[in-house]
Amino acid sequence: MRKLIAIALLGLLSTPLMAAECTTTVEANDAMQFNVKTITVPKTCKTFAVTLKHTGKLPVTAMGHNWVLAHSADESGVIADGMKAGAANSYEKPGDARIIAHTKLIGGGQSDTATINVSKLKAGEQYAYFCTFPGHAALMKGTLSLSK
Repeated sequence: MRKLIAIALLGLLSTPLMAAECTTTVEANDAMQFNVKTITVPKTCKTFAVTLKHTGKLPVTAMGHNWVLAHSADESGVIADGMKAGAANSYEKPGDARIIAHTKLIGGGQSDTATINVSKLKAGEQYAYFCTFPGHAALMKGTLSLSK
């Protein structure tokens, strides 16, 4: 009987540890780099938050970064339209339905969080995240997937 109680208690205590982690942090720096190249979103999450933290010192006008998520096939179109939209729109076309989630454009020492509605993601599909500040996406990109 004691063993059953101990096992039951261990099960209760370990539940929070086994719960899906539904957040992550991506750091960006003045060398135009993300510190994370791949993100896997647990399918058990209802929402998934990505906090972008700019660890550099340069201002948003010189070395601004954002974190934008779209289907991989839409990446180049989102970037091109974002450049046309300009800095006032964080280099994102207003109302762009191809953008699944995004942060605002931030400078050194700042952070912002994007929240992904996980029900909009599908297992097996290819998603890309990138910075839409002009020229940055060449280096600042990664892949995101939904766990199976």
